[in-house]
Order: sequence, then C-alpha cells, then structure tokens
Amino acid sequence: MARKVIIDCDPGIDDAIGLIMALFDPRLEVVAVTTCSGTVEADQACQNVSALLDKLDPPRLPRLGVGLDPDDAPVNDGRLLHGPDGLGNVGLVRPQRQHLMNSDKLIIDRLKADPEEVSILCMGPLTGVARAFQRDPSVIGLVDQLIILGGAPSGIGDVTAAAEFNMHFDPSSAAHVIQSPTTKTLIPIDVTNQVTFDLNMLTQIPSKHSRVGELLHAMLPQLFRAYRQHRAQESIPLQGAVGVVYLTEPELFGCEAHALEIEELGTITRGATVVDRRPFATVSRELEVADRIENEAVRDAVYNSLKFAGQCTE
Repeated sequence: MARKVIIDCDPGIDDAIGLIMALFDPRLEVVAVTTCSGTVEADQACQNVSALLDKLDPPRLPRLGVGLDPDDAPVNDGRLLHGPDGLGNVGLVRPQRQHLMNSDKLIIDRLKADPEEVSILCMGPLTGVARAFQRDPSVIGLVDQLIILGGAPSGIGDVTAAAEFNMHFDPSSAAHVIQSPTTKTLIPIDVTNQVTFDLNMLTQIPSKHSRVGELLHAMLPQLFRAYRQHRAQESIPLQGAVGVVYLTEPELFGCEAHALEIEELGTITRGATVVDRRPFATVSRELEVADRIENEAVRDAVYNSLKFAGQCTE
C-alpha cells in the first residue's frame, strides 16, 4: 500500500528533483504539495510547483497549497545557486490556478482526512508546518511521521558559519516544529552532503526525449555552474532527493535520538542547530537525527527513481 505523504517545499532545483522522484514512485502517494518561502518567495515557489505539475503530468495530481513569507525572513535566499526563478530559468509555463488553499489549511485538512496515515516531508523552511500546528494543535497527533531536511548538528552551516539555510531562514518556526510532540526525524546537511553528484550525472539521467529528462537536462547545468562559481565545488548535493529516498528506503540511514534546540535570537548563530549531548540533558529526546547514510546505495536509489520517472513520461 502506497505511503501517503505531504511534501512541503520551496523549489529550488533539488526540491524539484525530489518532487519528480516522489510523484512517480508507486510506493508513495503524494496527497498534497504545500509551498513555503525560502529559495524563492512563497508565491514564486507555488508558481514553480504549479509549472512542474503541468509539465510532468503525474499519474495522480496532488492538491497544491500556497504559503506565506515569514515576518522576519532574511535578505538572502537561494537564487544565487538556483537562478532568478529558483528553477534555473528554464522557461517553464506557469499556469494560472485560481482559489488555491493556504499551505497551513491544506496540511490541516489532509491530516484530518487520513489521521495517523500521512507523513510530511519538509524540504524547505518550516513556516507552513509551524503555522498549521499553531492554527490547529489537534493535528499534531495526527501526523504519521515528520521528516525534516535541514540543520547542521556539526555546527558547520551552509548559509552562515553556524547555520543551515532552512533553519536560518525561519528559526522560530523551526524551533516550534522541533519541539512539537510528533514522531519526527531530522536529516541534516551533515548527512545529505555526503551524497554528491558530479557531471557524470548528466549521462545517468533520462534522455531529453522524456518530459522528466528534458526538464532535468535544462535545470541541472545551472546548479553545477553555480556550485563551481560560488562554492568552488565540482559536485552538487541534492537534499530533496535524499529526503525522498529516506521515505522509501529508510534502512539506508542510521538515526539516534538527541536533545536538540534551534537558536532563534543569536546575531551570529541565528538558526544554529544545538545538540545537547550531555547525559543529564533535560531537553526532550523525541527527535531522531540521521547520522549515518549508505552513500552509494542512496545515490543509486536517486538514479533508479529518476530513470523510472523518465520511463513514465516518454
């Protein structure tokens, strides 16, 4: 039976790749895609998802929710790496959709429709999920599993010296969700960055003759160029794709329970992921943190998933 999932995201090329994988994987039923601000502003993120769904025409069309920008969003976003529109400016047609539901309301509705059967994969900042939990706290106990991509327990961030992008962008929402009494797993950049893809990826993905392949070959060169120019890296991580692999093949990861908090107010440490490893720590240890990953197996799983999606769209 397919696992029901809500994908909350801010596409972003890596999130777009994760969406492609999830939408065509028979082991998953994507019941909703909700958007948030991060890589691009919330409205642009919603336009990006709408364009992706229109281009890909998946076998099951999920409901789409539009998010709101957080009140204290930082100036920096992900356009430097992902291009002005977040998808490498590949020229996707963005269809007009009327009367879209807010992301937080859609999350609430889907959790109530299938209590304890829907997981949420959070690829971006946690603004929408936090608002859903604040708007209707009764749904917190209805989540099957919450999978959060982000954080840097090592203390080495990617957007600042101390913080990972998703946590830094909206630390108050991140803190609220991390502290919620849900079954949740954090997959930090310490782990996702261990799975990298070099230019050989362009020979491993579906051909341009499929809808998926055409899209991948258009988007990925932007990400490779940006990482080389701005981070002096010849390979790229794909956090969103790794998150989808965790949904379908969790045995490829190892996790441990930790006491963890998010720094909300620090000038230098805004969004820092602080792990209390003291044996007498009083902070809740209800959070599973991924700390091990089978790199090659996860990379192969990403390629296999994209190839299958390509076959579905030839």
